[in-house]
Amino acid sequence: MSALAPVFAQYPFEVEHAEGVWLHSRDGRRVLDLYGGHAVAALGYGHPGWTRALQTQAAACQFQSNAVPMAVRERAGARLLAFAGGGYDSVFFVNSGAEANENALKMAFRMTARPQIAAVEGAFHGRTAAAGAVTWGAREKWHAYPRTPFDVAWIPRRETAAIAQHVTDDTAAVIVEPVQGVGGAFDMGTEFLAALRRRCDEVGALLIFDEVQCGMGRSGRAFAADLYGVRPDMITTAKALGNGFPCAALLMAPRVTAAVKMETLGTTFGGGPMACAAIEAVIEAIESEDLLGNVRRVSDYMRAQCRVGPVTGFQGAGLLLGLRLSRPAQEVQAALLGRDILTGTSADPQVLRLLPPYVLREAHVDLLKEALAAL
Repeated sequence: MSALAPVFAQYPFEVEHAEGVWLHSRDGRRVLDLYGGHAVAALGYGHPGWTRALQTQAAACQFQSNAVPMAVRERAGARLLAFAGGGYDSVFFVNSGAEANENALKMAFRMTARPQIAAVEGAFHGRTAAAGAVTWGAREKWHAYPRTPFDVAWIPRRETAAIAQHVTDDTAAVIVEPVQGVGGAFDMGTEFLAALRRRCDEVGALLIFDEVQCGMGRSGRAFAADLYGVRPDMITTAKALGNGFPCAALLMAPRVTAAVKMETLGTTFGGGPMACAAIEAVIEAIESEDLLGNVRRVSDYMRAQCRVGPVTGFQGAGLLLGLRLSRPAQEVQAALLGRDILTGTSADPQVLRLLPPYVLREAHVDLLKEALAAL
């Protein structure tokens, strides 16, 4: 009997080791990973620069409190702000996407003293109390707290005309995934996101982009905010940020930074030196290896080549890609795994979700195409 709490469904193979985009099982299988550990393994497995950075930092100093200045922490913060490309002047490092979202929501309430958050139908923002409150369907499925910490208004996806009804003078912030992950690689589009920005400006609410899954290069840009040309007041990111080392970040625009006071926010492990070394290494690899360009090229190639078998269309952006299917996604996922290709499903039963490492190549896509064509 396993010592682990039985909360995760298990795939029918056990990973023993991995390299690049390949997972190797204990029973000798080699599985093409098009899911990346829930969008985490941005650099794939065994990346030499990332591995070396962690080894070096572990040998130097594996941890110190945020009360103790460390150069690696300052470097990681500055590197992340530069990677984001302007508009943000401070970073608060934490441990997970849910925690980043919790702190973004907290800042919105502190700055506005308003009672409500507006979120988007289909959203997933995390499993903690506040993040769960703005996760679509969580109250019915798993949000077990006796009450949510604030009121939530739900905006229908891409319905620009409905925004004014839900974003009012009572709204502290709007939180939105520019490309929903769990919601089915659903692209919100420039028109809807720009309308959210305008409405937030009209009523004095803040705009939060949850880029936990679609950020850090997965859209083919540094952040999806760049893809759509819409600048939020805060960006949250995690997953690909550490390539598997647990870390997350809240990026804040100057007016949000101005509202941060001593002890407004806090964390024990967030911004630890090992996490910061991992963040530096991820950004270095993305920039020096032109992985953003690779994400765009491989995504375009996949869209051009993989409309075969049960695939009827595509949605999403970059390598957060949804394959629309003529058959149930769980059925197709199981069939692909039988052919040694790991993919993901989503809340949409007709969408297969792909979140592969950024080092994926066209030859790997050809393997997917062949497998889909045979289904």
